[in-house]
Amino acid sequence: MSVPQKTREYRLPKVDGFHNLTLQEAPIPKLKSTEVLVKVYAVSLQYRDLIVAKGQYPLGQKENPVPGSDMAGEIIAVGEEVKGWKVGDRVCANFAVDHIFGDVTEEIKMTGLGAPIDGVLTEYKVLPAHSLVHIPEHLNFEEASTLPCAALTAYNALLGGNPLKGGDIVLVQGTGGVSIFGLQIAVASGATVIATSSSDKKLEIAKKLGATHVINYKTTPDWDKEVLKITNGRGVDHVVEVGGPGTIMKSVNATRYGGQIHVIGFVAGQADVSQLPGMILGKAIHVRGILIGSRTQFEDMNRLLSAVKLKPVVDKVFDFEHVQEAYEYQWSQHHVGKVVVKVSKN
Repeated sequence: MSVPQKTREYRLPKVDGFHNLTLQEAPIPKLKSTEVLVKVYAVSLQYRDLIVAKGQYPLGQKENPVPGSDMAGEIIAVGEEVKGWKVGDRVCANFAVDHIFGDVTEEIKMTGLGAPIDGVLTEYKVLPAHSLVHIPEHLNFEEASTLPCAALTAYNALLGGNPLKGGDIVLVQGTGGVSIFGLQIAVASGATVIATSSSDKKLEIAKKLGATHVINYKTTPDWDKEVLKITNGRGVDHVVEVGGPGTIMKSVNATRYGGQIHVIGFVAGQADVSQLPGMILGKAIHVRGILIGSRTQFEDMNRLLSAVKLKPVVDKVFDFEHVQEAYEYQWSQHHVGKVVVKVSKN
């Protein structure tokens, strides 16, 4: 295969809505000696992509970015100093390309694809070789594109830090990408899962994926009390907390003394959390913020996915020419699991 010189990529020249997503042609940068060129086959969307497009991402973004953080593709060229990778390898890139191991730093955070640096909604992407992981053999490109953010965030929450044990009880909020992966990883690790959603239809899917208990938080607004009832007053060991201020007070109430709350998102909006410090202290709860994960954690996670043949839940796949529709569908919250864009057709 001859190495292409140009790519089609999306950019956001303005950030006040999805209508600004602009498909344009651009030159492919020349490879540095430690970089690879990847043909992008699939990109999955995150809630983060939506708020980047609206100019509301709290961790900062560059002007006119190429959006998207999560991709799967195939190496088509390698720099002269690259070792361990070859043309034809199927790969994902880590969300923050310089997060190889250990804790996040400010410098690492600024290497997050699709906001502080250009992302992956492009036909071809130049990436540092140190950011790459092999795609598990049992996954296709669409499935693998869901791993870098949603899957690794859930894995880091539940199996990084203070990892769950078989027999633990895990509460996952909603049926978006991180929560569904949290459910699947918890079940694969021997935990009991309680899942919440506003939709009985989505909760049926959660049960099919292994959730033992489900709660509709619209018909049961005091879902924290229902969690305590299910656990005989004890509370859960782990909460995959994606709601933020709008849910965290109830999450604390639903967590056992000394339990773990993994803070991941803020999709439930704002609320009064003035009593939160005292509630956390009063139950000796561990609260941990999760900023995705490292490349070494990604490799560890892929070994787990391969061992249990875990399959990501892909709700819907859109063509590259219909990215705005994909964003609108993600925003509608009708999905269960992940929304994916198929970039290359061959």
